[in-house]
Amino acid sequence: MAIPRSSSSSSSNRDAEDKSLPLIPGLPEEIAELCLLYLPYPYQALVRSVSSSWNRAITDPGFVLTRQSLSLSLPYLFVFAFHKSTARIQWQALDPRSGRWFVLPPMPCSKAVCPPSFACASLPRQGKLFVLGGMRSDTGTAMKTTFVYRSSTNQWSEASPMKTARSYLSAGNVNGKIMAVGGCGADGIETITAVECYNPDNDTWTEVSKLPTGLAKYDSAVIGSSMYVTEGWTWPFMFSPRGTVYDAKTDRWQLMRDGLKEGWTGISVVLDETLFLIWEHGDCTMKWYIPDSDTWQCLGGDRFPCETVRRPFAVSGLEGRIYVVASDLNVAVGRIYQNQNGAFCVDWKVMGAPKAFKGLTPSSSQVLFA
Repeated sequence: MAIPRSSSSSSSNRDAEDKSLPLIPGLPEEIAELCLLYLPYPYQALVRSVSSSWNRAITDPGFVLTRQSLSLSLPYLFVFAFHKSTARIQWQALDPRSGRWFVLPPMPCSKAVCPPSFACASLPRQGKLFVLGGMRSDTGTAMKTTFVYRSSTNQWSEASPMKTARSYLSAGNVNGKIMAVGGCGADGIETITAVECYNPDNDTWTEVSKLPTGLAKYDSAVIGSSMYVTEGWTWPFMFSPRGTVYDAKTDRWQLMRDGLKEGWTGISVVLDETLFLIWEHGDCTMKWYIPDSDTWQCLGGDRFPCETVRRPFAVSGLEGRIYVVASDLNVAVGRIYQNQNGAFCVDWKVMGAPKAFKGLTPSSSQVLFA
Protein backbone atom coordinates (compact mmCIF):
# COMPACT_ATOMS: atom_id res chain seq x y z
CA MET A 1 0.00 0.00 0.00
CA ALA A 2 1.48 3.32 -1.05
CA ILE A 3 1.92 5.95 1.64
CA PRO A 4 0.72 9.41 0.49
CA ARG A 5 3.22 12.24 0.90
CA SER A 6 2.38 15.01 3.31
CA SER A 7 1.28 18.36 1.91
CA SER A 8 4.41 20.02 3.32
CA SER A 9 6.60 17.45 1.60
CA SER A 10 4.70 17.92 -1.64
CA SER A 11 5.05 21.69 -1.35
CA SER A 12 8.79 21.41 -0.70
CA ASN A 13 9.21 19.19 -3.74
CA ARG A 14 7.30 21.66 -5.90
CA ASP A 15 9.50 24.51 -4.65
CA ALA A 16 12.63 22.50 -5.40
CA GLU A 17 11.38 21.66 -8.87
CA ASP A 18 10.45 25.31 -9.50
CA LYS A 19 13.90 26.50 -8.45
CA SER A 20 15.45 24.20 -11.00
CA LEU A 21 13.30 25.55 -13.83
CA PRO A 22 14.64 28.44 -15.94
CA LEU A 23 13.00 31.85 -15.53
CA ILE A 24 12.20 31.95 -19.26
CA PRO A 25 12.67 28.64 -21.13
CA GLY A 26 15.18 28.95 -23.95
CA LEU A 27 16.91 32.05 -22.57
CA PRO A 28 20.04 32.27 -20.42
CA GLU A 29 19.26 33.31 -16.84
CA GLU A 30 21.09 36.65 -17.26
CA ILE A 31 18.92 37.59 -20.26
CA ALA A 32 15.74 36.42 -18.50
CA GLU A 33 16.58 38.55 -15.47
CA LEU A 34 17.12 41.58 -17.72
CA CYS A 35 13.68 41.03 -19.25
CA LEU A 36 12.13 41.12 -15.80
CA LEU A 37 14.18 44.15 -14.82
CA TYR A 38 12.81 46.20 -17.69
CA LEU A 39 9.16 45.46 -16.91
CA PRO A 40 7.37 48.68 -15.84
CA TYR A 41 6.36 48.90 -12.18
CA PRO A 42 2.58 48.43 -12.63
CA TYR A 43 3.03 45.04 -14.28
CA GLN A 44 5.32 43.56 -11.65
CA ALA A 45 2.34 42.50 -9.53
CA LEU A 46 1.14 40.36 -12.44
CA VAL A 47 4.63 38.97 -12.97
CA ARG A 48 4.78 37.71 -9.39
CA SER A 49 1.72 35.55 -10.01
CA VAL A 50 3.28 33.73 -12.99
CA SER A 51 5.45 31.40 -10.95
CA SER A 52 7.26 31.21 -7.63
CA SER A 53 10.60 31.60 -9.43
CA TRP A 54 9.43 34.87 -11.01
CA ASN A 55 8.03 36.00 -7.65
CA ARG A 56 11.37 35.25 -5.99
CA ALA A 57 13.28 37.15 -8.69
CA ILE A 58 11.02 40.23 -8.50
CA THR A 59 10.97 40.45 -4.69
CA ASP A 60 14.68 39.79 -4.17
CA PRO A 61 16.36 42.88 -2.60
CA GLY A 62 19.10 42.62 -5.20
CA PHE A 63 16.49 43.04 -7.94
CA VAL A 64 15.38 46.36 -6.47
CA LEU A 65 18.96 47.59 -6.06
CA THR A 66 19.78 46.62 -9.63
CA ARG A 67 16.77 48.55 -10.97
CA GLN A 68 17.90 51.59 -9.00
CA SER A 69 21.54 51.29 -10.12
CA LEU A 70 20.47 51.01 -13.76
CA SER A 71 18.08 53.96 -13.31
CA LEU A 72 15.19 51.75 -14.41
CA SER A 73 12.90 53.04 -11.66
CA LEU A 74 10.60 55.79 -12.91
CA PRO A 75 8.47 58.37 -11.04
CA TYR A 76 4.82 57.52 -10.43
CA LEU A 77 2.18 59.63 -8.72
CA PHE A 78 0.56 57.90 -5.74
CA VAL A 79 -2.76 59.37 -4.62
CA PHE A 80 -4.59 58.81 -1.34
CA ALA A 81 -8.25 59.47 -2.19
CA PHE A 82 -11.69 58.80 -0.73
CA HIS A 83 -15.28 58.79 -1.90
CA LYS A 84 -17.24 61.85 -0.82
CA SER A 85 -20.41 59.92 -0.05
CA THR A 86 -18.98 56.84 1.68
CA ALA A 87 -15.53 58.03 2.90
CA ARG A 88 -14.15 54.75 1.52
CA ILE A 89 -10.38 54.94 1.06
CA GLN A 90 -8.80 54.21 -2.30
CA TRP A 91 -5.13 54.35 -3.24
CA GLN A 92 -4.29 54.90 -6.91
CA ALA A 93 -1.02 55.22 -8.82
CA LEU A 94 -0.69 57.26 -12.01
CA ASP A 95 1.91 56.71 -14.72
CA PRO A 96 2.46 60.32 -15.92
CA ARG A 97 3.96 59.09 -19.19
CA SER A 98 1.01 57.03 -20.36
CA GLY A 99 -1.78 58.56 -18.27
CA ARG A 100 -2.77 55.11 -17.00
CA TRP A 101 -4.01 54.58 -13.44
CA PHE A 102 -3.39 51.48 -11.33
CA VAL A 103 -5.16 50.45 -8.13
CA LEU A 104 -2.99 49.71 -5.09
CA PRO A 105 -3.78 46.97 -2.58
CA PRO A 106 -6.05 48.11 0.29
CA MET A 107 -4.32 49.79 3.20
CA PRO A 108 -4.51 47.48 6.27
CA CYS A 109 -6.60 49.69 8.52
CA SER A 110 -10.10 49.83 9.91
CA LYS A 111 -12.81 50.74 7.41
CA ALA A 112 -14.29 53.22 9.87
CA VAL A 113 -11.71 56.00 9.53
CA CYS A 114 -11.71 59.68 8.62
CA PRO A 115 -9.47 59.93 5.50
CA PRO A 116 -8.28 63.57 5.93
CA SER A 117 -7.06 62.76 9.46
CA PHE A 118 -4.04 60.79 8.19
CA ALA A 119 -0.67 62.28 7.27
CA CYS A 120 1.54 60.98 4.47
CA ALA A 121 5.25 61.20 3.75
CA SER A 122 7.64 59.30 1.51
CA LEU A 123 11.18 58.29 0.65
CA PRO A 124 10.85 58.76 -3.13
CA ARG A 125 14.10 57.14 -4.26
CA GLN A 126 13.49 54.10 -2.07
CA GLY A 127 9.92 53.74 -3.30
CA LYS A 128 8.50 53.86 0.23
CA LEU A 129 5.29 55.56 1.32
CA PHE A 130 4.35 56.21 4.96
CA VAL A 131 0.84 56.82 6.32
CA LEU A 132 0.70 58.03 9.93
CA GLY A 133 -1.91 58.39 12.64
CA GLY A 134 -5.51 59.02 11.67
CA MET A 135 -8.86 58.95 13.41
CA ARG A 136 -11.51 56.26 13.74
CA SER A 137 -14.82 57.69 12.61
CA ASP A 138 -16.86 55.28 14.70
CA THR A 139 -15.22 56.19 18.02
CA GLY A 140 -13.65 59.59 17.28
CA THR A 141 -10.32 58.47 18.72
CA ALA A 142 -6.88 59.14 17.25
CA MET A 143 -4.54 56.32 16.23
CA LYS A 144 -0.83 55.56 16.64
CA THR A 145 -0.44 53.41 13.54
CA THR A 146 2.32 53.59 10.96
CA PHE A 147 1.59 51.97 7.59
CA VAL A 148 4.36 51.48 5.03
CA TYR A 149 3.89 50.81 1.32
CA ARG A 150 6.82 49.46 -0.72
CA SER A 151 6.62 49.79 -4.47
CA SER A 152 9.18 46.98 -4.85
CA THR A 153 6.66 44.47 -3.50
CA ASN A 154 3.42 46.40 -4.11
CA GLN A 155 2.44 45.58 -0.53
CA TRP A 156 1.51 47.35 2.69
CA SER A 157 2.91 46.47 6.10
CA GLU A 158 2.46 47.85 9.59
CA ALA A 159 5.56 49.34 11.21
CA SER A 160 6.17 50.32 14.84
CA PRO A 161 3.40 52.60 16.10
CA MET A 162 4.01 56.17 17.16
CA LYS A 163 4.44 56.89 20.85
CA THR A 164 1.50 59.31 20.77
CA ALA A 165 -1.88 58.75 19.14
CA ARG A 166 -2.60 61.68 16.83
CA SER A 167 -4.80 62.77 13.94
CA TYR A 168 -4.77 65.76 11.59
CA LEU A 169 -1.01 65.93 12.04
CA SER A 170 1.76 67.11 9.75
CA ALA A 171 4.45 64.79 8.37
CA GLY A 172 7.60 65.12 6.31
CA ASN A 173 10.86 63.48 5.24
CA VAL A 174 13.83 65.21 6.86
CA ASN A 175 17.18 63.66 5.93
CA GLY A 176 15.62 60.24 5.40
CA LYS A 177 13.73 60.30 8.71
CA ILE A 178 9.95 60.67 8.91
CA MET A 179 8.69 63.47 11.16
CA ALA A 180 5.28 63.40 12.86
CA VAL A 181 4.37 66.87 14.09
CA GLY A 182 1.50 67.99 16.32
CA GLY A 183 -2.07 67.05 15.54
CA CYS A 184 -5.09 66.25 17.69
CA GLY A 185 -4.91 63.85 20.62
CA ALA A 186 -6.66 60.60 21.47
CA ASP A 187 -9.95 62.41 22.10
CA GLY A 188 -9.77 64.17 18.73
CA ILE A 189 -9.85 67.58 20.41
CA GLU A 190 -6.70 68.15 22.48
CA THR A 191 -3.91 69.87 20.54
CA ILE A 192 -0.61 68.00 20.64
CA THR A 193 2.76 69.70 20.77
CA ALA A 194 4.75 66.44 20.89
CA VAL A 195 6.97 65.69 17.87
CA GLU A 196 8.37 62.30 16.92
CA CYS A 197 10.96 61.09 14.43
CA TYR A 198 10.81 57.67 12.73
CA ASN A 199 13.96 55.87 11.61
CA PRO A 200 13.05 53.42 8.79
CA ASP A 201 16.40 51.64 9.13
CA ASN A 202 15.66 50.26 12.60
CA ASP A 203 11.87 50.75 12.76
CA THR A 204 11.94 52.99 15.84
CA TRP A 205 10.26 56.23 16.90
CA THR A 206 12.16 58.84 18.93
CA GLU A 207 10.78 61.93 20.62
CA VAL A 208 12.38 65.23 19.62
CA SER A 209 11.83 68.84 20.70
CA LYS A 210 8.20 69.80 21.14
CA LEU A 211 6.35 72.44 19.16
CA PRO A 212 6.53 75.81 20.93
CA THR A 213 2.77 76.16 20.42
CA GLY A 214 -0.17 74.18 19.13
CA LEU A 215 -1.36 75.07 15.63
CA ALA A 216 -4.94 74.86 14.44
CA LYS A 217 -4.47 73.96 10.77
CA TYR A 218 -1.36 72.52 9.21
CA ASP A 219 0.59 72.83 6.04
CA SER A 220 4.24 71.88 6.04
CA ALA A 221 7.28 71.76 3.81
CA VAL A 222 10.81 70.38 4.13
CA ILE A 223 13.77 72.30 2.74
CA GLY A 224 17.17 70.78 3.41
CA SER A 225 17.37 69.90 7.11
CA SER A 226 14.51 72.20 8.10
CA MET A 227 10.80 71.48 8.38
CA TYR A 228 8.42 74.42 8.08
CA VAL A 229 5.02 74.06 9.77
CA THR A 230 2.36 76.73 9.42
CA GLU A 231 -1.14 77.27 10.67
CA GLY A 232 -2.05 78.92 7.39
CA TRP A 233 -4.74 81.43 6.62
CA THR A 234 -8.28 80.28 7.33
CA TRP A 235 -11.58 81.94 6.50
CA PRO A 236 -12.63 84.36 7.89
CA PHE A 237 -9.30 86.15 8.23
CA MET A 238 -9.75 87.01 11.90
CA PHE A 239 -6.24 86.19 13.10
CA SER A 240 -2.78 86.30 11.62
CA PRO A 241 -1.34 82.83 10.98
CA ARG A 242 1.37 81.31 13.12
CA GLY A 243 4.34 79.29 11.90
CA THR A 244 7.41 77.53 13.24
CA VAL A 245 10.57 76.01 11.76
CA TYR A 246 12.35 72.88 12.99
CA ASP A 247 16.12 72.55 12.53
CA ALA A 248 17.05 68.86 12.55
CA LYS A 249 20.74 69.69 13.06
CA THR A 250 20.14 71.45 16.36
CA ASP A 251 16.80 69.81 17.34
CA ARG A 252 15.27 73.23 17.92
CA TRP A 253 12.14 75.09 16.86
CA GLN A 254 12.10 78.79 16.05
CA LEU A 255 9.44 81.24 14.87
CA MET A 256 8.85 81.54 11.15
CA ARG A 257 9.88 84.80 9.46
CA ASP A 258 7.05 87.30 9.03
CA GLY A 259 7.11 87.50 5.25
CA LEU A 260 7.16 83.72 4.87
CA LYS A 261 4.37 83.27 7.41
CA GLU A 262 2.09 86.05 6.15
CA GLY A 263 2.46 85.01 2.51
CA TRP A 264 1.76 81.30 3.11
CA THR A 265 -1.76 81.48 1.66
CA GLY A 266 -2.07 78.12 -0.04
CA ILE A 267 -0.72 74.61 -0.48
CA SER A 268 3.05 74.22 -0.60
CA VAL A 269 5.44 72.09 -2.63
CA VAL A 270 9.25 72.10 -2.68
CA LEU A 271 11.39 71.65 -5.81
CA ASP A 272 15.19 71.81 -5.61
CA GLU A 273 14.96 73.47 -2.17
CA THR A 274 12.70 76.25 -3.49
CA LEU A 275 9.31 76.71 -1.84
CA PHE A 276 6.34 77.15 -4.19
CA LEU A 277 2.73 77.82 -3.28
CA ILE A 278 -0.58 77.40 -5.08
CA TRP A 279 -3.02 79.97 -3.75
CA GLU A 280 -6.25 78.63 -2.33
CA HIS A 281 -8.07 81.85 -3.23
CA GLY A 282 -8.67 83.61 -6.52
CA ASP A 283 -7.55 81.96 -9.77
CA CYS A 284 -4.99 79.64 -8.16
CA THR A 285 -1.97 81.78 -8.92
CA MET A 286 1.40 80.27 -8.11
CA LYS A 287 4.17 82.05 -6.26
CA TRP A 288 7.60 81.23 -4.89
CA TYR A 289 9.44 82.33 -1.77
CA ILE A 290 12.64 84.43 -1.90
CA PRO A 291 14.57 83.86 1.37
CA ASP A 292 17.01 86.75 0.90
CA SER A 293 14.24 89.35 0.97
CA ASP A 294 11.63 87.33 2.91
CA THR A 295 9.13 87.99 0.11
CA TRP A 296 6.97 86.09 -2.36
CA GLN A 297 6.89 86.51 -6.13
CA CYS A 298 4.30 85.28 -8.62
CA LEU A 299 5.33 82.84 -11.33
CA GLY A 300 5.14 83.73 -14.99
CA GLY A 301 4.01 81.47 -17.79
CA ASP A 302 0.69 79.69 -18.09
CA ARG A 303 -2.37 80.51 -16.05
CA PHE A 304 -3.46 77.71 -13.71
CA PRO A 305 -6.19 75.60 -15.41
CA CYS A 306 -8.77 76.26 -12.69
CA GLU A 307 -11.72 75.59 -15.04
CA THR A 308 -10.93 71.87 -15.19
CA VAL A 309 -8.79 71.36 -12.10
CA ARG A 310 -10.94 72.20 -9.09
CA ARG A 311 -10.35 72.18 -5.36
CA PRO A 312 -9.65 70.42 -3.07
CA PHE A 313 -6.03 69.87 -4.06
CA ALA A 314 -3.26 67.47 -3.07
CA VAL A 315 0.11 68.69 -4.31
CA SER A 316 3.51 67.02 -4.72
CA GLY A 317 6.56 67.57 -6.87
CA LEU A 318 9.79 66.05 -8.14
CA GLU A 319 12.44 66.71 -10.77
CA GLY A 320 11.15 70.10 -11.90
CA ARG A 321 7.47 69.13 -12.09
CA ILE A 322 4.53 69.89 -9.81
CA TYR A 323 1.59 67.49 -9.69
CA VAL A 324 -1.73 68.96 -8.55
CA VAL A 325 -4.37 66.30 -7.93
CA ALA A 326 -7.85 67.80 -7.85
CA SER A 327 -11.45 66.78 -7.36
CA ASP A 328 -12.39 63.62 -9.33
CA LEU A 329 -8.61 62.98 -9.53
CA ASN A 330 -8.01 65.24 -12.50
CA VAL A 331 -4.30 66.08 -12.51
CA ALA A 332 -2.50 69.24 -13.57
CA VAL A 333 1.23 68.78 -14.24
CA GLY A 334 3.26 71.97 -14.06
CA ARG A 335 6.75 72.15 -15.58
CA ILE A 336 8.82 74.71 -13.68
CA TYR A 337 11.57 76.63 -15.52
CA GLN A 338 13.46 79.91 -15.22
CA ASN A 339 13.41 82.62 -17.87
CA GLN A 340 16.35 84.75 -18.99
CA ASN A 341 15.94 87.03 -15.97
CA GLY A 342 16.06 84.11 -13.54
CA ALA A 343 12.38 84.37 -12.63
CA PHE A 344 10.37 81.16 -12.31
CA CYS A 345 7.68 80.29 -14.85
CA VAL A 346 5.33 77.35 -15.28
CA ASP A 347 3.76 75.44 -18.17
CA TRP A 348 0.61 73.45 -17.34
CA LYS A 349 -0.71 70.22 -18.82
CA VAL A 350 -4.00 68.67 -17.69
CA MET A 351 -4.47 64.90 -17.46
CA GLY A 352 -8.15 64.09 -17.22
CA ALA A 353 -9.12 61.19 -14.96
CA PRO A 354 -11.43 58.30 -15.95
CA LYS A 355 -15.16 58.85 -15.45
CA ALA A 356 -15.10 56.08 -12.83
CA PHE A 357 -13.17 58.47 -10.55
CA LYS A 358 -16.02 60.94 -10.32
CA GLY A 359 -16.78 61.62 -6.67
CA LEU A 360 -13.23 60.88 -5.50
CA THR A 361 -11.53 63.52 -3.36
CA PRO A 362 -7.73 63.62 -2.97
CA SER A 363 -6.39 63.67 0.58
CA SER A 364 -2.67 63.40 -0.16
CA SER A 365 -0.28 62.67 -3.01
CA GLN A 366 3.34 61.53 -3.18
CA VAL A 367 5.73 60.96 -6.09
CA LEU A 368 7.72 57.72 -5.74
CA PHE A 369 10.20 55.92 -7.95
CA ALA A 370 9.06 52.41 -8.79
